[in-house]
Amino acid sequence: MPDYERFRILLEEERERKVALLPALRADIASANSARQDSNVDDEHDPEGSTIAFELSQASALLKQSSAGLDQVEAALARIAAGTYGICAVCGEAIAEGRLEARPWTPFCIRHASAGRSQ
Repeated sequence: MPDYERFRILLEEERERKVALLPALRADIASANSARQDSNVDDEHDPEGSTIAFELSQASALLKQSSAGLDQVEAALARIAAGTYGICAVCGEAIAEGRLEARPWTPFCIRHASAGRSQ
């Protein structure tokens, strides 16, 4: 039987990391948007335009990924509070402790995660 308190602590630490990262990513996006406004609007012919567009795209993707990760961590913490942590959301079987070690926020056992379900 997994040590749910240990997983709760791991998840809270992960939540703190993600919460701390979000403002930095938002600042990167704001900086890229500001640089974009100060540059030539024609990204194709502006040597800085493609770099700014790439940086904006990267920061936006990281922000989206981090926000989704934070949502997953929050959901896992809610499952701990509800007493359903470590139980696959699809089949109701226990999630292997090794899987929880690798992805403490996962709501799926390995069989259902590998079937294309969100991890």
